[in-house]
Amino acid sequence: MFAQGFIAAPSPLALRRFLPYVLAGMLAAAIMVGWNIAFAQEADPVETVSNDLGNLTTMVAAFLVFFMQAGFAFLGAGLIRAKSTVNYMTKSFMDFAIASLSFWAFGFALMMGTSAAGIVGSSNFFLADGMGSGGNWQVYVDWMFQMVFAGTAATIVAGAVAERTKTQAYFAYSFLIGALIYPIYGHWVWGGGWLSILGAQDYAGSGVVHAVGGFIALAGAAVVGARKGKFNADGSANDLRGHNVPFVIIGTFILFFGWFGFNINSGDSIGLNAINTLLAGATGAVVALYIRLITSGKADILMACNGALAGLVGVTAPVAFIDPWAAVVIGALAAPIMMLSVSGLEKVFKIDDPVGAVSVHGTCGLWGLLALGIFANGNNGVTGLIGGDATLLLPQLLSMGVVLAWALGTGFAMFFLLKITMGVRLSEEEEEMGIDASEHGILAYPEESPQLAQ
Repeated sequence: MFAQGFIAAPSPLALRRFLPYVLAGMLAAAIMVGWNIAFAQEADPVETVSNDLGNLTTMVAAFLVFFMQAGFAFLGAGLIRAKSTVNYMTKSFMDFAIASLSFWAFGFALMMGTSAAGIVGSSNFFLADGMGSGGNWQVYVDWMFQMVFAGTAATIVAGAVAERTKTQAYFAYSFLIGALIYPIYGHWVWGGGWLSILGAQDYAGSGVVHAVGGFIALAGAAVVGARKGKFNADGSANDLRGHNVPFVIIGTFILFFGWFGFNINSGDSIGLNAINTLLAGATGAVVALYIRLITSGKADILMACNGALAGLVGVTAPVAFIDPWAAVVIGALAAPIMMLSVSGLEKVFKIDDPVGAVSVHGTCGLWGLLALGIFANGNNGVTGLIGGDATLLLPQLLSMGVVLAWALGTGFAMFFLLKITMGVRLSEEEEEMGIDASEHGILAYPEESPQLAQ
């Protein structure tokens, strides 16, 4: 009775009879699609495939850089105290989200839009121009790749102002860096602006991303002030140790992995870029660890992690223009440069930077710009001092001065504006309690503080 409502299943013999027709239809459809791509659009099929593969490589690189946000979250959270863990990870998550929107609305247009004077772009706000009259999808690939770099610049600041900065003030900062500060300097170097016209080079962002983020971080740390208990009355510093060393190591691994997307992009030098990235980061880690081993007798994995990041930042600008031996030298020098900067900022300038963001990204970002002028040997058409041409040093030095002045100037202006409007600093009671409890009502480890978790 029930069988009358169903259609009988075809027999295996019937399936075999129809299979050749199905395969022939699929083959015909594939041929028609291929014909449309290769001829109907009047495009060279080889060029089409090449462009598609290039776009795919760029998008994969963008996804790797996006994943670096997880690395920043783990690294920074591990280097601060447990009572601020939720806040740090909130900032690492939300600064990327907020910067994404501000870069979509304003930043991409200011950075990569058309510009008559080389000062700032002025087209494609809100991506309203779309693909343009030519129907070119490339603009969306470019936006995605540039956006993840903007998000990286924004998140660098979190570490330098950790544990004592109001969350809402940090969100406002994230919007402004994605909308204005990062894109304008980025236009000068990557958007066809005046620094690039003068010959300044920065392949993957030692200056555009890391120095910008690092020196805005310095301005923020100076305006917000040191954490309670960091410095004694005589100016000596106390060691407010981070709470989770495994977090730091995991975060560094993630950042190192993501850096291959940061530095590779696409092109003929993809293998060279990968090798130079690996060697510079590895050398920075080894040199930092052995410096600390010699000076203290201890194998300090935390310093090795920051040494790796210092080497990676240092090689980011010249990565496509140097030989592998130069990447080793750049990483080897980046480690002590970073360590001297950490010591000087704390002991001389009384700057409280819990994760070393200023030194890793800012100071080593400047080193990367200078290293490009020294070690570029003609790869990809860029030649520096080692290659027999000293003329590149002048625009690189100019770029170093400009990014330092721009990031510090805009950073101080922005944080002072936030200070007098919405305020940037937690109260002493909130800081003592911990920003997780005071501003989030969520604890990373509620079992350790049951009275605050209720």
